[in-house]
Amino acid sequence: MANKQRRGGSKNAVPSQRSRRQPADPYADAYDEPAGKKAGHSLSKGKSKGKKKTKRAAPLWAKLTLTFGALLMMVAGGAIVGIRSFEGNLTENVSVVDVLGDAGKTDAGPEGNDLTGAIDMLLLGIDVRATQEKNNARADTVLLLHIPATHDQAYLMSIPRDTQVSIPANPKTKYSGGSDKINAAFYFGAQNGGGWAGGLGLTAKTVTKLTGITFDGAAVIDFGGFKKIIDALGSVNVCVEEDSESLHYYHVNGKITYVNEHTAAGRGYKPYVHKKGCREKPGWEALDYSRIRKSLDDGDYGRQRHQQQLIKAMAKKAGSSGVLTDLNKINALMKAVGESMILDTHGVPLIDFMFSLKDLAGADLVLLKTNAGWYNSSGSGGEALSSSTMQMFQAAKNDKLGQFTLLNPEFVNREK
Repeated sequence: MANKQRRGGSKNAVPSQRSRRQPADPYADAYDEPAGKKAGHSLSKGKSKGKKKTKRAAPLWAKLTLTFGALLMMVAGGAIVGIRSFEGNLTENVSVVDVLGDAGKTDAGPEGNDLTGAIDMLLLGIDVRATQEKNNARADTVLLLHIPATHDQAYLMSIPRDTQVSIPANPKTKYSGGSDKINAAFYFGAQNGGGWAGGLGLTAKTVTKLTGITFDGAAVIDFGGFKKIIDALGSVNVCVEEDSESLHYYHVNGKITYVNEHTAAGRGYKPYVHKKGCREKPGWEALDYSRIRKSLDDGDYGRQRHQQQLIKAMAKKAGSSGVLTDLNKINALMKAVGESMILDTHGVPLIDFMFSLKDLAGADLVLLKTNAGWYNSSGSGGEALSSSTMQMFQAAKNDKLGQFTLLNPEFVNREK
């Protein structure tokens, strides 16, 4: 039986993951630093500017897709205006691939501009460090987005990165298949020329094999891309639950500076602390908080929760800060996302895929906690999903998540 305990920092890295930490800033490229600039550059703390404005809430379909850089449009009075004029820029900046295969829904891509029925999307976040090849990344963030057939709600679920799974064979990259942590599926799919598209494809097949859920679409984004998107938005409101020490930023000569944690320990630098409370954070700070794991009482589950909250905060900001009517911000978002994301719409034209979500006006994003926020040891150095979590995925597959959350309220993340 799986050993159930409150999650702490993960100590069970597989041998191939022992050297994950590198001495250079993992987001050096995302910060657009001059070529050759290494760890130790400084960042000034961002401050919130401007006043809150009361306005009609933007529909969730706009918020979600804008957050992932897939939908860039203008909204007026709840109606779609002028999106066709952005179609050229949209399709030019977002890289669309075709990799879902058996992990895609067999009924996806109906004629016309609408996806009927429930919609399921796979969203992956990868951490490409400055000294790594892009194809050596692992997908440490695995998110499943479920939109019921009624299109009046949306649910976001996470799969822990250490979940022990059976990864299917992938002849294209000469991978014979085997048991490993789920974040390794992206790595094996990206090898031998597979690239990000191959990593996305194999991870999708792995998730489908694990959960039974097939997808209407899938996307992968570099964590550094989140920083760019947040900067294009200006900032996001982040609520810190407890004082949390960063493993990436330290006080050096009076400045907040990126330093590798091992280097910082050797030099006695004082870590930057995210203070409890809610406030606006710039991209580097919001992203750093969402990556913290070791200093949290609930370890990776805390990180999963914070990453979900960051996505929700980005969605909220996209719909409340005038982004949808700001052409400069729209263009900045398209550029930021185009450099950091690939998308598979499973054969549906990108612009039509966007229109398929137009009925989600006024809905909200419900965040769900895998294993109800508790760690289940698989007994083999990884993590196991609880029977209740498997029921949650089955409910998503059968479009019954609303009923599941009513019967299992402990799975709902109600924190800001």
